[in-house]
Amino acid sequence: MSLAITRVDVASYVNALVWIYSILILIRILLTWVPNMPENVVLRGFVGFVEDVTEPYLAFFRRFIPPLRGGFGLIDVSPIIALIALTLVGSIVAGLIHG
Repeated sequence: MSLAITRVDVASYVNALVWIYSILILIRILLTWVPNMPENVVLRGFVGFVEDVTEPYLAFFRRFIPPLRGGFGLIDVSPIIALIALTLVGSIVAGLIHG
């Protein structure tokens, strides 16, 4: 039985991290549909965590992709582009590590 971490293991970890971060971005997108969050301490802490973790990555894309005008106001498409970029880059990196 080998206890060494292989390239396949590292590629699996990268895929898992990309998947978890993608879920956090999707949660962040869904949170924009709820304008006023209830004042629940646990829920507010979770929302704060999601915002703190995803904002640096999403802010990078917001610098280059302005919000689009829609029927109801401005639509921020940068999280969708960020999610697509994360998935593509994550797949490429995991593929290169896997070999």
